[in-house]
Amino acid sequence: MGRLVSKKYLIPFVLITSLFFMWGFARAILDVLNKHFQEMLHISIGQSALIQATTYLGYFLMALPAGILITRLGYRKGVVTGLLLFALGALLFIPGESMMSFGMFLLALFIIGCGLVILETAANPYATELGEKETAASRLNLAQSFNGLGCILAPVIVGGFLFSTPESSVSVPYGIMGVAVLIAALIFSRVKLPEITGSDDAQTPAADEGLGATIKGLWSNPTFRFGVIALFFYEIAEISINSLFINYATADGWMDKTTASVVLSFGALGLFMLARIVGSWVMSKVASEKVLVVCGLLTVIGALLVVLNIGWVSRAGVFMCYAFEAIMFPTIFAITIVGAQGHNVKIASSFLMMTPIGGAVGTLLMGRMADLTSMSTAFIIPAIGYAFVLIYALRQMHNSQCRMHN
Repeated sequence: MGRLVSKKYLIPFVLITSLFFMWGFARAILDVLNKHFQEMLHISIGQSALIQATTYLGYFLMALPAGILITRLGYRKGVVTGLLLFALGALLFIPGESMMSFGMFLLALFIIGCGLVILETAANPYATELGEKETAASRLNLAQSFNGLGCILAPVIVGGFLFSTPESSVSVPYGIMGVAVLIAALIFSRVKLPEITGSDDAQTPAADEGLGATIKGLWSNPTFRFGVIALFFYEIAEISINSLFINYATADGWMDKTTASVVLSFGALGLFMLARIVGSWVMSKVASEKVLVVCGLLTVIGALLVVLNIGWVSRAGVFMCYAFEAIMFPTIFAITIVGAQGHNVKIASSFLMMTPIGGAVGTLLMGRMADLTSMSTAFIIPAIGYAFVLIYALRQMHNSQCRMHN
């Protein structure tokens, strides 16, 4: 294996990695908002799933425009644009709370989703290109570890605040976050990020090839096509479990909501971050496809254990899901981006960043099933998502072995 990060790109890698923390924090707050809005606005589990649905609808609708924007303006201006939208959405929580309007909150979350997808569309492929291709998956897993740190801190900080008293104001954490993101936008507007033009972009940039031809070429590539579908199913599993973890933990009196938010942070998401760091190291020594197969199998087992509802064994199954799903997103993303050679990486990234809409689908389905049956039974939804990732991983491992023999 080659160097994880090229020496000349170390500072850009550190800067861009800070963005992974920001959107990890923003996305993890949603998992606290589900329970908070159920109580503050007196809505059902299924209705609160609109929080994720609206945010990730922003991802879906803005992803392709984000790719086009970054292609034309470059990574730095794309990042600044994403940060400004992120800040605007966060600050809209202030009038939203004064109106006590669920619709205004959803609009704010939609705008945040639009901002976050621009950041992710820029940062994910940028991280893969800051070094040698064979270390792309490992490098992206390292950067995504800081996404995990944001996920750890958000539920315990925001959850601890919101669940401390019934009168806690949701506009306070979002207002603080909005100001912090505006400061980050100012910093990124002043720094220089080198534009990295991969060999694929140099050969057939979207500006020369045409957007339609670029999209057609990408979707005719089986590695890219199956990678997008696999990420969609991964997001169904990962986001739905995060969104309803507190509901699952409190459903049978296992723990109260304040304790659940702490366990989500330091237990589940802490394990997730640690597993991602370990996974980055493992994949510097073992083929990423093989690691993905093992993780796919163990997450399916973990989710099915929860469905069986057999006490502590099922609860352990939840943490199995967190541990072994950790490497899935960056690994599938890196395999798919590398496999999209000959086409514009920024446009390819934009399609990959449409996939969090799967989280909206998964959370709506899981919430509805929980309302009709039980939280344990509802884990059949993430089990299906993990099963498709396993099928994808087996396919990739088979293709990799065929290439070696040829």
